Formats: sequence, C-alpha cells, structure tokens
Amino acid sequence: MANQAQEIRSTTSTQDAVEGLLEEGRGVIRLAPTWVPRLFCSPGQRIRLHPDDYYPLGKNRGGIDERWLSSAIRAENGPLTGKDEGLSFAVSNSGVGIPFDEFVDRAGESLLGPNWSTWGKWPMYSKFFDNLAPLPFHIHHRDEQAADVGKPGKPEAYYFAPEMNNHGGTFPYTFFGLHPEVSQDQLQSRLEGFHRGGDNRITELSKAYRLTLGAGWDVPAGILHAPGSLCTYEPQADSDVFAMTESWSNNREVPSELMWKDVPADRVGDVSYIMGLIDWDANVDPNFFGKRFTPRVETSRSIAAGPEWTENWITYKSDRFSAKEMRIAPGRSVVMTDSAPYGCIILSGYGKFGNHEAATATLVRFGQLTSDEFFVSHEAATTGVRVQNLSEHEEMVILKHFGPRNPELMQDIALFLQH
Repeated sequence: MANQAQEIRSTTSTQDAVEGLLEEGRGVIRLAPTWVPRLFCSPGQRIRLHPDDYYPLGKNRGGIDERWLSSAIRAENGPLTGKDEGLSFAVSNSGVGIPFDEFVDRAGESLLGPNWSTWGKWPMYSKFFDNLAPLPFHIHHRDEQAADVGKPGKPEAYYFAPEMNNHGGTFPYTFFGLHPEVSQDQLQSRLEGFHRGGDNRITELSKAYRLTLGAGWDVPAGILHAPGSLCTYEPQADSDVFAMTESWSNNREVPSELMWKDVPADRVGDVSYIMGLIDWDANVDPNFFGKRFTPRVETSRSIAAGPEWTENWITYKSDRFSAKEMRIAPGRSVVMTDSAPYGCIILSGYGKFGNHEAATATLVRFGQLTSDEFFVSHEAATTGVRVQNLSEHEEMVILKHFGPRNPELMQDIALFLQH
C-alpha cells in the first residue's frame, strides 16, 4: 500500500496501535524525520531539508543541522527544547504517529527479540550531523562519570557518506585527542582559560586529521574531539551528554554553561572535574590513527555474494553499536537478512522496502513525512526483508545501525582475525 499521509495527523501510544503498526509493516516500521536545531551551529544544508526550513523554530533556537535516526531519546537543547525534540515517531500509512520510546516499551520482545531481556530499551540512535563549520573541541562522558548526573555515557562513531557530501564545508578536518607530549598541567591551564574570554587555544594541543569520504572513525567516550565540517553519519549510545572545552570557535564565544551542562551542581566551576572526564591514555596514544580510523570492511556474506549487491561494515570497533552500508545495483532485488534488529536510512535509489514504498528524500519540508527511514524488528531482520531497487540507473544505498554486540559482527571479526 502506498503511503498516503504527508504529515503526522494524530498521535497515540496504545497497545493496539503498536501491535497494529507492527502487523501493518510485517515487522518493518516507517519512521518520521526528526530534526534537531543547535544554537551554536551553522547548518551545512546537506541533510535534504528545504532551504527555507533550516530556521523554523525562531532566532533563539538556532538552525537545524542534525537529523536524528531511530531515536528513543529526547535532545537536551536548553530551556526552550520542545517536549519531543530528538524523538523519532513510528508512523502508519494513514499518518498516525507513535512516539518511538513508547513504541519500544509496548512492543518489547516483539520488536527487539531476545535482546529485550538484556537491553530493556533501544540503547542507541544515529544521526546526520551537518555543520558548515567544525564544532568546538569537547568531550563525552564515560559511563562512570555520566552516572554522576543520572545518564549513560556516550561513545560514538563517524562515517562520511559520499552521498551526503556534495561539499566539504569550511574545515573538513577533525581534531582528535592530544599530542603524546602534552602534559596534564598544560591541558588544565587551557581549560582554566575557558572563562577568561577570547580563545583558550586548546586545539594547539591536539592534531587535526583530514576526513576521508567513504570511511570513518571510532570515538569512545572520554576522547577530546572537534568534529569537522563534513556531513557525518553518527551511530552512538542513547545519550546527549557532553562538556565543551574550547572557549572560542567559528568566530564566536562558546557559552560557559556548555562546559558545565552535565556536571553535578556541587562541582560546577571545578576544572579538575572536567579533567576527570578525560581518558588520558587514549587521548595521548601515539597510535591513535591506527586504533580509531575505520575504513570500510566488506562483510563475509557480501564477499560470497554475486554482483547484485555489496555490503560493508562502516562502524565496527564499539561494543555499544555497529553499522553497515548496503548497495543494491539498479533494477535488482535482494532478501536482506540480519542477525539483529536495526534502524536504517536510504541515501540513494527508490523502490520497495518490505511492503513499504521506499524513496530517497531530496527536498523535505519541516514536518513532512518521508519514505526513507525504517526500523526493522528482530523477527523481520532474521527472516529477511525483500528490498527492491526500482531505479534503472542509480544504486540503492542503505545505512543500517544496530545495537550492542551484533552477532554477525562478532562472527565476522573472528573470521577476519583468522585471515
């Protein structure tokens, strides 16, 4: 059945609605686009939103430079944050929306299979981060520090899809970690300079790496980084915890409160607490590139397949999430099987995804529905979803994001290590 609704017409979260939507999609759920503004960012305008709609929420909210994918959490975006900001909605063909966190809670094992008893939630999300310029140097908390403010830690990963990068922005380089020679006293001095005004020049202590299309990086929690200006696909843990450490970025001041956003009230102003967020050995590791850079790695089942499709691991070094890129040749069809539930986004091509119409989004109005994002239940993933690329000329490109310890990834790692 073709999708008739152009926007979410009503919302619900009843058990009957959840079960009906699972049945309607035979375990494949369509998700509505989820747009997130950031006051300290400048949109790169590569996430296929209409040019008139990058500032839909007013001058006090900033521009939209993120699209969140398969998100069962809400953004932490200051006092003006909308009540459902960052949260995905599962959508029926008639335009009824169900908040994805409530959908997961009610679907439980029907959605996540045996993982439900271990996870008890959908424990990751992904996003497109699309800033015209680099972000300020910052850090995400590890689990033990994030627990101080009642949150999980936030490891993340990056992949730079060619389909999302028709331009590189102003600075397609990312600062990662610290030079091995940097001392803790040197870093603490730069952090103490955050509140004096002007530039604390903290990235002098770091190294910028030129970003590579079709490749990515693994970024564990506790790593200092300043993401560059490519549009970035970012699988990550289900958290929005961070501390800014650079006082001046992109010709403007970074607000002091962003350093202390996720710091216990009795430690606000204590730079030693920020120092404690840092995984020191990982930041000064002289083999940082070798351990953290992630080129594509073809999956073992893709190696054994024919020319109709190819599949690569693009995020594979974290135990909290993983991701694949799948490419289906023009005019071809494949039954896509996976060992775990996942969310996905279509970057190129059009056709069918299970019994859903599927089409790459090219110019989306704020609030408009699309047919490019889905969530696949454990049963549908393991049984197989038939995907058809009806384009005669263009590959269908799909990015798929998984939760912790994907069984297929564990098997592939063991196999690759043998060789």
